[in-house]
Amino acid sequence: MGDGLSRRGFIKLGVFSGITVLLSRLSTAQGVEIDSGRRAKDWLAADGTARYRWDAVRKVTGQKIFARDFRARDLPGWPDQQAHAFFIKATRADRSFEGVDLSMLGADLQPDRLLLHEDLARDGIEAPKPADLGPDFYGRTLLTPQGETPPMLGQPVALLVYGDFGRFQAAKRRLRFAPEVVRYGADTGPKPPPHYGAARYVRIAGEAPGAPPVFSSMQDAVIWGTFDGAAPVWPVADSDNPFVPRAVTLKHRGGSAPRDPAQVARDTRDAMRRGMDAAQVIAQAIEDGRADPAKLILQRRGFSQSIDPCAMEADNGNAWYDARTRTLHLITATQSPYEVARVAALMVKGNPRFPVDKIELSTGTTVGYGSKDHSIFPLYAIAACFYGAGQPVRVANDRYEQFQMGMKRHSVDMDVTIAVDRNSGKFDILKGEYTCNGGGRANFSFSVAQVAATAAQSIYYFPRSDVAGVALSSTAVEAGSMRGYGTLQSMTMTELMIDELSAELGIDAIELRRRNALRPGEPNTQGAVPMGDPRNLEMLERAARNPLWLNRDANKAAYDGKHPGHRYGLGFAQVQKDYGSGADTSALVLEFDAEGRITMRHCLQEIGTGATTAQQVMIQRILGKAPDLAVFGETGFEQLPLVSNELPFTIDQAQQDSLSGNPFWVPCLLPAMSASNSAYFLGFGTRQAARFLLEHALWPAARALWSEGPGQGQIASGAMRSTDLRAVPGGIGGGGMSPLPFKQVARKAHDMGLITGVALHCFSRWEWARAQFEVPGVGRLELPVDALAVRYGDGAPDGLKRRMTTGGYDFIERGQVHFPAVERNNAGVTTYTPAACFVELDVNTHTGDVRVLHLHSLLDTGRVIVPELVSGQQQGGLAMGIGHALMEALPLYDDGPGNGTWNFNRYTLPRASDVAVWRQTAEYLPPSSETSPPKGVAEVVMIPVVAGIANAIHHAIGKRFYQFPITAEKIRGALA
Repeated sequence: MGDGLSRRGFIKLGVFSGITVLLSRLSTAQGVEIDSGRRAKDWLAADGTARYRWDAVRKVTGQKIFARDFRARDLPGWPDQQAHAFFIKATRADRSFEGVDLSMLGADLQPDRLLLHEDLARDGIEAPKPADLGPDFYGRTLLTPQGETPPMLGQPVALLVYGDFGRFQAAKRRLRFAPEVVRYGADTGPKPPPHYGAARYVRIAGEAPGAPPVFSSMQDAVIWGTFDGAAPVWPVADSDNPFVPRAVTLKHRGGSAPRDPAQVARDTRDAMRRGMDAAQVIAQAIEDGRADPAKLILQRRGFSQSIDPCAMEADNGNAWYDARTRTLHLITATQSPYEVARVAALMVKGNPRFPVDKIELSTGTTVGYGSKDHSIFPLYAIAACFYGAGQPVRVANDRYEQFQMGMKRHSVDMDVTIAVDRNSGKFDILKGEYTCNGGGRANFSFSVAQVAATAAQSIYYFPRSDVAGVALSSTAVEAGSMRGYGTLQSMTMTELMIDELSAELGIDAIELRRRNALRPGEPNTQGAVPMGDPRNLEMLERAARNPLWLNRDANKAAYDGKHPGHRYGLGFAQVQKDYGSGADTSALVLEFDAEGRITMRHCLQEIGTGATTAQQVMIQRILGKAPDLAVFGETGFEQLPLVSNELPFTIDQAQQDSLSGNPFWVPCLLPAMSASNSAYFLGFGTRQAARFLLEHALWPAARALWSEGPGQGQIASGAMRSTDLRAVPGGIGGGGMSPLPFKQVARKAHDMGLITGVALHCFSRWEWARAQFEVPGVGRLELPVDALAVRYGDGAPDGLKRRMTTGGYDFIERGQVHFPAVERNNAGVTTYTPAACFVELDVNTHTGDVRVLHLHSLLDTGRVIVPELVSGQQQGGLAMGIGHALMEALPLYDDGPGNGTWNFNRYTLPRASDVAVWRQTAEYLPPSSETSPPKGVAEVVMIPVVAGIANAIHHAIGKRFYQFPITAEKIRGALA
């Protein structure tokens, strides 16, 4: 590990707040030590099939790969000695905090340093408040000040630092179940932060689905709300008074936010007022429909519980402040290293007590399911490191602590109404309010609420819709961007209602879905048209032909007859899950030398999904050869000296137009690993880089080789074009030409002085940015990238080589550029993956226990990159969905995880016996064409199984459940 870091060193990430930030990956992610070149040649078969994950050997042999595995002595340049720290946390959030009593530790176990808020405040260490995330994102303070009420259960109030592990561990165990260590004062009642936000998306269609709408959030405006207590307050229709909501500067994964109150009042007052007019029209239509025998109005309330992500690696960080060099070293578990570095620099900016000139950040492979995306935990490690007496300080949750303060999936209260025409079975109106409990720290709660609302339509077209996402604060443990991101909760509710509607209408449940499924070109509830063909109809038609569906009643009768006291049920659900965030980027460098060795440096990092394997398979499919050296988690692209104000969601059009004139400016630099973004969005850059080299390096070199010989060689008799090129094992061919080894083509490209390396950056706001570039020796190109640099081969003329002054590359300043309009933030999402699931189950009518018998999934993956990785995601997703549907749940308040007593002895996860592990089947829709891109699948596969289970339980016992989880106790109660 040390050898790998010393060879590679640290990569300069950038300068934030005057502080130079360097970043490196641990050895696994670098790929230098284990999975590239001489060390791992057999992970990829000759035909390009992945035989196993490229990082598999180190994982299965138990070597260090997670940040949690490393101590100071494992890290080059760090001291050998290691300090440790742990939190004392509040188990009450209704009384003031008045300090801690450590007398029960005795004299021998007292900490070397006790840190309270006042200590941190005195030394200028505070919770950062990034402008693009909002002042409440990471909370008001890191530790609760004395005299104030903790904002939530599990809130840290003190940090204890020990210079030796033995005393640290003994003290931590002694205080584990000792709430009396915290001294409380006056009974203040709960004091959570202000509520996080409310947004409403209203649409009334025009004369046809594709015609301009009467009103939509994309065309007109999102409607922003304020609060009266916990109730959202919306602008008044037909009001002459400007409605000015509280400023919100948060957006992630399909949410959006206004710039500031004054600007909103000026730019969107009239549009929001018209939107409320449209909402009133919809509300009146619902009321009229209740009295209309030709209409069916179904209104239901539902609840989806809080759960823990249960990621294998609990939150952790190890930090060292080197006062001599004024360097902050940090190794931490994160899905968003760029964000950690950026916020860390803001946190230590201008601190006279602990001056920092440089930050060196290392990260490792992790697993987070969203819980390590923009987590506060690395900031606690940074705060602790200044008090280690020169030693690195490690802060690492055990599982009790992870339950107590780790981010959770939001609990959501839902009130949903669907209006249907009884004669045609066509949907008319969707109206819903989705209220998320965000706990005591903002994180992405407002965005989750927005995405929950905009995803609620599931796979269906509604001519009229009024959906609102509301994010409330509370004293519950913080909820954040856990897998599903609000969509699991809202789409499950919709799917349950579809089955109930089908029963009321007397229409087959799949047929009702088919009549109302989104067709190509039909807009979503925000007014945006999804990318490509949703393929929902094709999936539904497959499902309708499945013998499980056709024979469901006969199968039930036969099973019930053979199993007294048990009831068979078959359930079905189909959803579509967005992937991407609305500010998706990809950046990489791809090059080859004259010996044919390929090197790739990529911004993507591994979070357990196998994304690093898939990116290399993409290269092999295009170039005929996978990289010999692959470095992931890269953020220091010296070849692309780009700048950004990092406000892709809150920038206005005038600002974007002005900044676009700077050829070095991009709306957003680097991505977090989230939103199922690796296969399509991060892979988009990978595919663009490989295709660029194929067209501008390998094609002219191969053409020259095929032209050798009498009469201009073998290519002369044909009419081969670049589009005829195909990857073949170890090289390229196609068009009837003899296959060429990659090494031979690479040598020719270098000899000819062609482009042999490319660095590029891409940006998508539900549409890819495009720009023109004048590339020497190639000419003018228009590409779906916003930054480009190239490297010329060994035989290039001196004039071209002199241009390679930017990290050894020639940075090509773009000419004309088109960034997606900022109004596309209001689109919500446009990239979707559909998924469906059949669930066969058994309900024990005596005990209420549910046993899953068989799961059959349907999935549109686009073009599959590595089938085994998709299968793994699918199997894991099914287990997560089953847990959510039947067993996983956390109380929100005093008896919940914030009290510090929760672990897996109390929290039930599904076991192999719960998930029909040997009776899972799947079918994937074939790609629409050879050029179909891959789709994000990590999140969508877990969603339909939740509604499928609930629908199957209804088929089994005739009872409907809209409150999750559906426990044996609830079933017994329904059957009583």
